[in-house]
Amino acid sequence: MSGLRTRLKEVPVREAVGLVLAHDLTQIIPGQFKGRLFKKGHVVAEADIPKLLDIGKEHIYIMELAEGELHEDDAAGRMARAFMDDGLLLTEPHEGKVAIKSALAVPALAVIDPDVVYAINELGDIALATLRTDAVVKPGGQLAATRVIPLVVPEAKAAAVETIVADYRARGGGKGPLGLKPLRKFRIGLLTTGGEVYSGRIEDKFGPAVRRIVEALGSEVAEQRFSPDDRQTIVKEIHYFHRQSYDMIIVTGGMSVDPDDRTPAAIAEAGAEIVSYGTPMLPGSMLLMGYLDGMPVMGLPGCVMHDPYTSFDVLLPRVLAGETITRADIVSMGYGGLHVR
Repeated sequence: MSGLRTRLKEVPVREAVGLVLAHDLTQIIPGQFKGRLFKKGHVVAEADIPKLLDIGKEHIYIMELAEGELHEDDAAGRMARAFMDDGLLLTEPHEGKVAIKSALAVPALAVIDPDVVYAINELGDIALATLRTDAVVKPGGQLAATRVIPLVVPEAKAAAVETIVADYRARGGGKGPLGLKPLRKFRIGLLTTGGEVYSGRIEDKFGPAVRRIVEALGSEVAEQRFSPDDRQTIVKEIHYFHRQSYDMIIVTGGMSVDPDDRTPAAIAEAGAEIVSYGTPMLPGSMLLMGYLDGMPVMGLPGCVMHDPYTSFDVLLPRVLAGETITRADIVSMGYGGLHVR
């Protein structure tokens, strides 16, 4: 705030539309209410005039901004508009904040450059808060928010944000540092292995858990089949799903290192290229990620049935967004990958 030259000025209330209140105004209704009617920094609207007259305000003090200064709402709005791209929408500025939300009708992945977020927050007096990149954003959900901390800031702060974003667009072919990658609707083949489920001795718990996660992201389990812990049978069922041309195959059960767990070897024998058997994330370290002729294949560990957030929740949205998961993607999951109840 140093160097700002904002001044206070008394004006007739009827001439105050569009001006900025220099202080809080209190309303008192005896026996009913006593509190703030308008806060400092409120921009007076035509509809506010009767309310101001009702509390006896014929004149009010307003802030007269000097050249090169911006009110918090104006600055927050300029910052947010710099990030506008296809699939995004902005809320109206309020108390120095603007929310940046998804305008998509489907869930999407957040695509965010953390270096830009850091550079903007280093400017001081202003803030940009975002989700982490690859977070799932629901339709209408919030991706980021701009915030101006003091009531008045130098116009140069907003201009600096605009420059940072414009430079990013120039380097990246026009796309901004905040974006969304919509999730496709996948039709998924689900193979549940395990003699105890195949024989009917115990109830299948995997199917409902996988359906819940998949459907929350806009996709569906098109077909579920069951197999005993027999490697050749599992291979045959994987080939069956592949012939159906589903978008993805998920195999559950038999993913531990016990000698009678046959699923990882069966997925490899079916012809899948294994990206990784295991992830540096807890829960979900025994997840398998692979591709069969370009079709994603995932082997899920038992934690998916009972833990609220696992490696499956991290990787599935990226697969649905059309990304090809690499070994480097798996390795990177260790940082921040410990999820404790």
